[in-house]
Formats: sequence, structure tokens, C-alpha cells
Amino acid sequence: MSVQIAPSILSADFAALGAAVAAAERGGADLIHVDVMDGHFVPNITIGVPVVTSLRRIARVPLDVHLMIEDPDRYIDAFAEAGAAMISVHVEALRHLHRTIQAIKRLGVKAGVAINPATPIVMLDEVAADLDYVVVMSVNPGFGGQTFIPRSESKVREVRALLDRAGNAAPVEIDGGVDQSNVAQVVSAGARIIVAGSAVFNTPDPERAVRELKAAAIAAAAAPVTR
Repeated sequence: MSVQIAPSILSADFAALGAAVAAAERGGADLIHVDVMDGHFVPNITIGVPVVTSLRRIARVPLDVHLMIEDPDRYIDAFAEAGAAMISVHVEALRHLHRTIQAIKRLGVKAGVAINPATPIVMLDEVAADLDYVVVMSVNPGFGGQTFIPRSESKVREVRALLDRAGNAAPVEIDGGVDQSNVAQVVSAGARIIVAGSAVFNTPDPERAVRELKAAAIAAAAAPVTR
């Protein structure tokens, strides 16, 4: 697949989410990334089902919903009904990961698993063949505006290799601290969905920021993947 840009509304002005989404879409956003945090799994509280419902009414591109919450099984039905096209859950939050993945798929939603910076990719071994995408966290989840963890680039390569060994062409998504300074490297490493929050919405012109980030990512994707 070609590279996709998923601006994260975590860094947007919550009083003007409609305008933020529209600007990102004008810039060529392929997805809108929605970070759901509960104050337990991560030390922050963000948004829930009602906001996803509202976003679905205005967004022209699919909603990529990232559940950074404890006990996500309780909420996947509600987020799917609210309009999520993709739902990712954290491997660290679940005892029965395979069951949760299958439950998401039965709702007609793409199922992804997110993995924190300190979590080894061996945790994905038994579900690698079942995933629609993998989210590599390149910061510790909970807050926007963090600095990219350099080790994440090699982790993207490792996850890509794991999926390839499982015969799964599912894309690797990277989330956290990605901007113009490192987008080419992570795409070259194998990332094909790029989440960007501050790099888009903490700029004077989010539309232009998305357009330029996407251009840089597409250029990197056209080059051979480095190993």
C-alpha cells in the first residue's frame, strides 16, 4: 500500500475540531486519528464515544480510533457503532488478545494492536497473522508533543519482518513524535500509516503541514525499504 497520513486530533483545538478535521482533509489526510484515553491505562483523559459520533458526521475520511484504555472489550462495540473504521487496542491491556481482535473484526472494523516502546515485539507473535495493522508507539502514550524515541525506527523494521514472516501484508502504523525531520526514516523502515499530531495542528497552517508531510512520506515510500 502507499503511505497514509493520519493527523491526530489530540493536538487540535477541541473547541474547533470540525475546522481542524476539514483543514487536515484539504491537505490530503487519509485518516483521522482519534486518541481515546481513560486516565488509568495512561495518565491522561481525552475523549469518548460521543466525540467519535460527532466526528463521523463531519469527517470524509475514515476514523482511526486508538484505545489507550483499560478493559477495551467493554467499549469496542460502542466505538464501532459510533463510526470507527479502525480500532486499535494495546497488547499491554489485554489478557485475551486474540479474542478481542476477532471481536473487533466481527463488527466490520479493521483490528489493530498497539505496542508500547518498552514492550518486546514477541508479544505479537501469536496474533501476527490475524492483524489488520500494528501501531508502533514511538513515544510513551498519554500526551501529545513528545519527542520521538530513536529506537522506534528499528522497531518498525522488526514488526514489518514479523508480519512478513506470518504472511501478513498488514501495514505498520507509527504514532508519536513524527514530523518532517524523521518521517522519511520511519517510512523507509517500513511504516505505511503515519500519525502526526503536533507536526500538523501546532503549526500556523495545518493544511500545508499535512500536504508537506505527505509529500515527504510518499517520496520516501517510493524508495526501497531499508533493512
